[in-house]
Amino acid sequence: MHRTGMTELEVVLAVTRSSSFRGAARELNMSTTAVSSAVAGLEARLQVRLFNRSTRSVALTDAGRRYVERITPALAEIQRANEEAASEPDAPSGTLRINAPQGVATLLLEPLFSQYAQRYPRMRIDIVSESRSIDIVAEGFDAGIRLAEFVPQDMIAVPLSRDTRMLVVATPDYLERNGTPRHPRDLLKHQSIGMRMSHGGLYHWELERKGQKLQMDLPVRMALNETPAIKQAVLQGLGIGFISEWFIEQELSSGALVPVLVPWCQPFGGLRLYYPGRRFVPARLRALIELIHELRPATGRSPVIQAG
Repeated sequence: MHRTGMTELEVVLAVTRSSSFRGAARELNMSTTAVSSAVAGLEARLQVRLFNRSTRSVALTDAGRRYVERITPALAEIQRANEEAASEPDAPSGTLRINAPQGVATLLLEPLFSQYAQRYPRMRIDIVSESRSIDIVAEGFDAGIRLAEFVPQDMIAVPLSRDTRMLVVATPDYLERNGTPRHPRDLLKHQSIGMRMSHGGLYHWELERKGQKLQMDLPVRMALNETPAIKQAVLQGLGIGFISEWFIEQELSSGALVPVLVPWCQPFGGLRLYYPGRRFVPARLRALIELIHELRPATGRSPVIQAG
């Protein structure tokens, strides 16, 4: 009986990640023909179709999805075992895969990821930005980045930012034309710039003061799914926005944006880099964690996030 090789399994995972044979070929430095042959050979031996193919896309079948869910953790363990055996005494090399919320990669590019790339020229950094909740181990990521409240309890978390707040902000001109809200109910008289979530719904503004919690559903003039775009719409005076202070520190300092209802905007836990709580940490990830600690100010309060 023919034994399935590691290369074939790696090909299946690469095709799954890129949703194409061509993308998998680029990732693995193989020809497209070799990738296609590896998948076809494996399907023939398993006597099951793993992928549905069309002229435009490649997608897992139900059987393929179950197969990938089983082999992903196993291959990850093999890779970790190889790395542990090698011990990697020299500078790390290979690919560091990070999953982060949309918009966060821009905040972390300088200084964290730019310095990492300069310090370790043999490393390739692969950052996937998305809002959905994922299993970083099952999907082949070295680490994830999320707000503290969304980090799974079985993960090790490293602080990337101080605590933050969502602030209700507008331009001085907008407030002069439309009035300044003094109470959350006043927001109902304003047009908002809304955040469209990955599930299709709109983000609800949550305000709290002295134990009183309010969830605001406001008239939406424009809905966008990226914070930088929302900031630009607010700066154009198109409406009032609800934006993390990470993204608007410069605009707040310059007066381009004015915060309102500040007592109703409560702080919450900031961003965390998180990874599985296992004994061995790959050299590529260990190097990133060491850089995070190195960049942390003496106060230890706000490690690496820069003003947006």
